[in-house]
Amino acid sequence: MERSKRFRNNNFQSIGRFPKIEQYGITNQIRRASFSISANIAEGISRKTNADKARFINQAYSSSIEVLNFLIISHELTWIETEKYIEIREKIESITNKLNSFYNKLKNNDNLTT
Repeated sequence: MERSKRFRNNNFQSIGRFPKIEQYGITNQIRRASFSISANIAEGISRKTNADKARFINQAYSSSIEVLNFLIISHELTWIETEKYIEIREKIESITNKLNSFYNKLKNNDNLTT
């Protein structure tokens, strides 16, 4: 979760350079999806069953993929420099890999107890 919070905070510095017209468009979507990652992790961890935890971790994963999608679009529109794009993309990939691993662990442990 700490990694997703750091990602969210660093992400805001990059989207601050987007065109003003996108303030309520793609910028808002990136902001909301970035917040959703850590929020879903926090809510999922508080759940009692592995199935419930896995559901929220899956939602965090989906939000990460949503951020990745907007990052790709932003790079294609040249709103973000290639160096920053690569840096953020690597962070997203690290987060999604960890979320996917955790999700699989929860699902496997849930199957063992049923």
